[in-house]
Amino acid sequence: MTLLERLDSGNVLVSDGATGTYLQSHGLEPGGCPEEFNVTQPATVRKMAAEYFEAGSDIVLTNSFGGTKFMLEKYGNGDRVEEFNTMAAQHVNAVAPASGIVAGSVGPTGEFVSPLGDVSKSEMKDAFTEQVIALEKGGADTIVIETMTAIEEAVLAVRSAKDNTKLPVIATMTFDKGPRGLFTMMGITPKEAVIQLENEGADVVGSNCGNGIDVMLEVAREMREAASGYTIIHSNAGIPVIRKGQVVYPEDPDYMASRFYRMVKMGINIVGGCCGTTPRHIKSICREVKN
Repeated sequence: MTLLERLDSGNVLVSDGATGTYLQSHGLEPGGCPEEFNVTQPATVRKMAAEYFEAGSDIVLTNSFGGTKFMLEKYGNGDRVEEFNTMAAQHVNAVAPASGIVAGSVGPTGEFVSPLGDVSKSEMKDAFTEQVIALEKGGADTIVIETMTAIEEAVLAVRSAKDNTKLPVIATMTFDKGPRGLFTMMGITPKEAVIQLENEGADVVGSNCGNGIDVMLEVAREMREAASGYTIIHSNAGIPVIRKGQVVYPEDPDYMASRFYRMVKMGINIVGGCCGTTPRHIKSICREVKN
């Protein structure tokens, strides 16, 4: 069944955990290009996807978060968008079980749309279009637009996927909690994000990154109340701290899993991890929410 067929049938789906955290623990140097691993370290990328599927993930994201030309140009790889993204999807497909869903990850471009920045709407949409076409070519079953803070950029990414692929689209934004409540860095509330992303045709909307699981429970509640369709939450394993010179994410698998169970009870349809989460976290989440 497709992603939407499974959601229509009432299934709660679990996606994977962190990509960057995994790759950094398997040789990715600080400041390195994760997407380049699709070419230089294919066995590592496939092993990561396989471990998440084995942990119980229904959905595994591709190693393509920074796969637009704007991000890849920072590493001298601006002309390799199709190659990196196609291979990213192929790697997950190679290890996916028959029921596994390959989700093409699309992150921010790192640019701002004019007049705030130097990139026009058409240039940004073209960059997203190039990426999503390559992800579909590689065998992605859905597009996941994630970690967005500017609604203009998120909308352009959704339009690119809707206009140029036949795939369902998931769109998530990242919120911070301040004295006045929850907002993205660019001042968008969870309710505003839900309304605009659903209006643009996103099939699933939600939030990822930026927060530990307890704040994400608040985000989930606000988004679920505003959403008319399906919702998704990908939480960090807490806010990272430095311990003995190492970056540590403090939330253990059982702590996160119990709170994801509460999200599912409030009606969140897809749950999974972001920064700091591992296959161990996913195994605990699956045990909690699927049983």
